[in-house]
Amino acid sequence: MQAGGNGGILGSMNVTPLIDVLLTLLVIFMIISPVTPRGENALIPQPPPKHAKPEQNNRSVILQVLATPSGQPKLELNQQAVSWQNLNNELVTIYETRAQKVLFVKADNNVPWEDVATVIDDAHGAGVDHVGLLTAKIESSG
Repeated sequence: MQAGGNGGILGSMNVTPLIDVLLTLLVIFMIISPVTPRGENALIPQPPPKHAKPEQNNRSVILQVLATPSGQPKLELNQQAVSWQNLNNELVTIYETRAQKVLFVKADNNVPWEDVATVIDDAHGAGVDHVGLLTAKIESSG
């Protein structure tokens, strides 16, 4: 401490030990923090090559649930009529040899949701892993 010119005491704090402690803590936290990033792996679609021909995707399976005046919806599997009783057998036949078991379900707006849920349940029972719902908005944009 120093004595001031007008008789007061002037104190100045020595901050060097505090800076040493701060730098030590900074180094410790840098060592403790993980270097590897955390997160989910994402598969980002890549654009096709410029001169590649577009592939015809004939492997898509689309099940349409169409409204009828009688109340019981009509089913079409890849634009071919199928009955409710034969739906499970048809799906098993289609998906027994496929590695990717994906089904797209398209329903009319006035079909009850219970019928769509029944179709999805039958698909899962037939071995379908993923069910996608097609809407009018998705179809118009594609």
